[in-house]
Amino acid sequence: MEVILDLYNSQPCEEEPLIAMDEASKQLLGHLYSPIPMQPGQDKKEDYHYTREGVQALFMFFDPHRGWRRVSNRDSRTRLDWAEEVRQLLDVDYPLARKVKLVCDNLNTHNIASLYEAFPAPEAHRLARRLEIYHTPRNGSWLNVAEIELSVLSAQCLDRRIPTVEELNSELKSWQKERNQTASKVIWRFSTSDARVKLKHLYPVFEEEESVESIAPF
Repeated sequence: MEVILDLYNSQPCEEEPLIAMDEASKQLLGHLYSPIPMQPGQDKKEDYHYTREGVQALFMFFDPHRGWRRVSNRDSRTRLDWAEEVRQLLDVDYPLARKVKLVCDNLNTHNIASLYEAFPAPEAHRLARRLEIYHTPRNGSWLNVAEIELSVLSAQCLDRRIPTVEELNSELKSWQKERNQTASKVIWRFSTSDARVKLKHLYPVFEEEESVESIAPF
């Protein structure tokens, strides 16, 4: 936990940007009956019946210092999907970074082994050398600021029926563009010293050792 807190409170570095990533899913739902459009003085009317149109995996990458984010949707969230997203992060989003410090949870796909499963060894090694992974504690996902962006995304964009992959992709791009234009950042104020006080119950208790005076022999 303290390693993650120290990262958030460190000075931003262009050569080694800090990126938080997280995953979510969105169920695609269609209308069984066409909604009645909104009219003057009347809200849009939508029947509670719906059709299931599949599920999309969402990948969120968020730079809390720069106020930049990228969200994409895929049919699955396997090791190969994660590796492809990481390659885009390194080669397209941050091509000039010497190393990217990536904060993510302990999902079994979030590790260097996924790169070697997705790409030939030389390519995987090239990417791995530019990636430094920091895992949040198993019961400490609240430390991942990418969850904040996923919550904003859900409230502003996904809290409604979206029937197709194409529409979802379009909505995600529009939301991403608007959020990046405003460069909304996260100012993290909870430090390691705060954690040692407010989360004292999470730290092991060390009993003070009793001092034993040595007695010189006669």
